[in-house]
Formats: sequence, structure tokens, C-alpha cells
Amino acid sequence: MTRPTVAQKSLVIVGATGMVGGYALRYALDHSEVKSVMSIGRKKLGISHPKLEQVLHQSFADCLPLANVLSNQDAVVYCLGTYTGSVSDEQLRVITADYTIEFARVLRDRSPDAAFSFLSGSGADPTGRSRLAFARYKGQAEKALLAAGFPRVYLFRPAYIYPVEPRTEPNFNYRLIRAIYPVFRVLFPNQVIRADDLARAMVDIVLRQTEERQGVVFENRDIRTMAESRTPPTNRAA
Repeated sequence: MTRPTVAQKSLVIVGATGMVGGYALRYALDHSEVKSVMSIGRKKLGISHPKLEQVLHQSFADCLPLANVLSNQDAVVYCLGTYTGSVSDEQLRVITADYTIEFARVLRDRSPDAAFSFLSGSGADPTGRSRLAFARYKGQAEKALLAAGFPRVYLFRPAYIYPVEPRTEPNFNYRLIRAIYPVFRVLFPNQVIRADDLARAMVDIVLRQTEERQGVVFENRDIRTMAESRTPPTNRAA
């Protein structure tokens, strides 16, 4: 029996030099349903691939220069971010919320039908009442994305993201959790997710063929279900 042909899609990945973005990039380049991958970031990736186009962009506070390259894109996997404590509170807000909102504004104007997969975080609070700055700023970004008018927005809220491959951890807490990860994973399975599993889920969801308009939140336990089944769990409206 001949299987129906699946239309290949053009995919944009923002933040491909980061941990999750890097896995998303590698997975997308090998994916049969992806015809092209555009990586947008501040640094060169140091790799080449027939599907890959790299666009260097230094200031995400102004994404208007990206307008042309963002035209007629099918989907975005947005992984740009930073760690709490690595920058000032003001910079954390700018990188987490303002950059996301500015990028989405330009993308929506040039690719209004694009699906948007966003790397948020556990505890993200769109109401803005959380005492945690990270939660407030991620929530602000989520709220703006849902209001932007994209037909499909997927908000991923992982808890602890296990790096899989060795890396220099950003702070003591991350070094500690990585050290006790085997035990932590058994005791608190819904509080951890592998970086590669998270990345695959973020790519897979925007490649799905659906006419349904969706704004969906995936908590860590949902992402684990997606990773284990490789199909999305029952969606919960944002």
C-alpha cells in the first residue's frame, strides 16, 4: 500500500548554539519531513549541511532586519534564552520576554500561518504574580505568543533538563543535580527530561499536519509522555 506523501516543511530554529536548540537542529536536519532548516543566532554553528542556512543576527531587540528571511516559513522552534543568575534581572527580562515578543512580531507579519514551538520553563506564570522573575518573564512571553495570532502555538515547560552530553554546568545547582541525576530521575520522574527528548518533541509537534487552531501547554510530565510514545499526549488548552 502506498503511503500518502507528506509535504516537507521549512523550519526556523532560534538558539541552535544552545543545548536544546543544538539537539533540535541535528534532529531537524535528519528529519525526512523537513526540507530546509534556517538557524538564526549570534554565533556561527561550525557545521554545514545541504538543508542548512545560517543567519547571523546580533540584536534580537530589533528583528526587523530578519523580515525577508522569515517570509514564508512553515514553523519555528524557539530556544533562545539564558540561565537565572547569569545576567542581571533586567537582562533576564529582555532576553526571556522582550526578545521573544519582538521575534514573534516580525515572524507573524511575514509568516502568519507558521507554527510556533517555544522553550518556556516549569512554573511559567502568564498572570505575572509569581515571586520568581524567571517564571514571570517566561509567562509574559507565553501570553504574548498566544495573543500574537499564530494558528498553532506550543509552549514547552520542562523542569530539569538533563544535558545528556558532558558540558560545563552554569552554576552549582546544576552541577549538583547532574551529579545526583540517576537517583533524582527515579524519585522525581516528572521533574526531569532529557535535552534530546525535549528537542525532538519540540520539532515533531510543529511538523504535524493539522487544521485545528491550538494554543497548548506541555508540562514536564506531558513532554515525557511525548518522548516515550513519540506522539503528542491529549492536549490541554493554554
